[in-house]
This record gives sequence, C-alpha cells and structure tokens, in this order.
Amino acid sequence: MEIAVTNGITVAVETNYLPSHSDPRAGRYVFGYHIMIENGSPHTVQLLRRHWYITDGAAQLREVEGEGVVGEQPILSPGERYEYASFCDLNTEIGKMCGNYLMTRFDEDIQFEVEIPAFRMIVPSKLN
Repeated sequence: MEIAVTNGITVAVETNYLPSHSDPRAGRYVFGYHIMIENGSPHTVQLLRRHWYITDGAAQLREVEGEGVVGEQPILSPGERYEYASFCDLNTEIGKMCGNYLMTRFDEDIQFEVEIPAFRMIVPSKLN
C-alpha cells in the first residue's frame, strides 16, 4: 500500500493485476486500484478534480484529468473517509501512476492540491 498525507488528507492506494480483463498477446494489461481518502484535517473538504500521470514500461506518458472520481465529487467532514475503485490499462507489463486531487475547504473557500502517491503496476510474473 502506498500512502501520502497532504494538509491532513491521507490518500492510500492498493493495486492488483486483473488477468481476466487483460490480453497479453494483444499487449493489453489491466490493473485495478483501490483508493482510500481520509480527512484528518479540522475542515470539511470536497474533492473537485483529479489529475493522473500514467507511465508505462516503455516510458510513454499519458495524462488523465477531469472532474471528481468515478462520477462523484465527495464531501468529507473531519474524520470521514471515502473509498473507490477504478482501473488502468497499459500496453506493457509494468507501469506507474501518480497525480493529485484538487480539493476545496468549505469554511474559507480555499482550493488546494492533495498528492496521490506514486504506485507501481506490475504483472506478478515479472516479479519472479
């Protein structure tokens, strides 16, 4: 599990290879990831946007940017957590992702970025 804390907001990521959705002969490797966001700050916050940097094993970079996550813009009161799952497809057996969330504090209408920790995606057979 990879973890980053920014301004009291903890982001934790776990990944897994999804062989049933992958097709190695066609150069398609699919990885699932589960993210937990916990508000350890004294402020109510809302996740507005995401910005991902995805790099495959051939050093090809993709950027994904958009509103919210999985169609939602969750609001987290102090002490609350939000979890979601998504996936990423790569053309190689190894890759990594990192990025940030744009959040806002309700009490002062302040926007700030929260780090999404870098995490690796590796087909298990590459680890042997």
